[in-house]
Amino acid sequence: MERKIKTLIVDDEPLARRGLSVRLQDFEQIQLVGECHNGNDAANKIVALKPDLVFLDIQMPGMNGFQLIQYLAQNHHPLPLIIFVTAYDTYAIKAFDVHALDYVLKPVDNERLGQAINKVMQHYQLREGEQQKRHLASLVANFTGEDCETILQDLAEGKNININPYPDVLAVKDGNEVTRVALSDIKWIDAAGDYMCVHSVNGTHIMRSTMKELEELLDPRHFVRVHRSAIVNIRFVTKMVSHVSGEYHLILTCGSELKVSRSNRDKVKTMVGV
Repeated sequence: MERKIKTLIVDDEPLARRGLSVRLQDFEQIQLVGECHNGNDAANKIVALKPDLVFLDIQMPGMNGFQLIQYLAQNHHPLPLIIFVTAYDTYAIKAFDVHALDYVLKPVDNERLGQAINKVMQHYQLREGEQQKRHLASLVANFTGEDCETILQDLAEGKNININPYPDVLAVKDGNEVTRVALSDIKWIDAAGDYMCVHSVNGTHIMRSTMKELEELLDPRHFVRVHRSAIVNIRFVTKMVSHVSGEYHLILTCGSELKVSRSNRDKVKTMVGV
């Protein structure tokens, strides 16, 4: 189903608002979410309703169309797509100076309105296509540790992107740095709030992720979930110890000890070879 474009009309003339509203009914992709009679009203509704598109009259008493955009930008509010509505063609140049997608002249012509809405749809199709590419590139980068921009360049050149479901490297991002950690060097991973502590032979690395996301990256032949907040590399396990209480613990080569939950006990025993 074609996406609906949440749309707001801003014009101080009631008849102009009504006329544009009626014409927009012919475009099924447009979802009209409100009308505003001045710039101040529009500022409040744009913040509250978060429309995708605003048909904005330039000449209004008080805050005009250009001033409204300036106000939103200065107060760091997300800017919707803007199509200016004006009675004067001379405003067109200034309209594009403030990054309007298009403009239509009053009285609004159906054909010209259709051209403007087509621009809106093309904009969203291009943007969603780029977002999908960037999302794919990000996933591949997380899997392989490769640079995201390099992957995007390969996609642009039509190259095939191969994803190994169990990569050899985990890319750990810390600010502007990315550390490539060999999965074979990871001893265990445990959770610390919203962050994961990746304990490797070269030290501990902190990354923002979830246990489930990391578990899906790790080869189940070597990594096993021992309880809700820990995964262990079975190659670093030296022994599995049972306590009088009935609890089981894993002892790693580095001396660390990890508790095994009841729900994961059988799987861990199988991996350890008990």
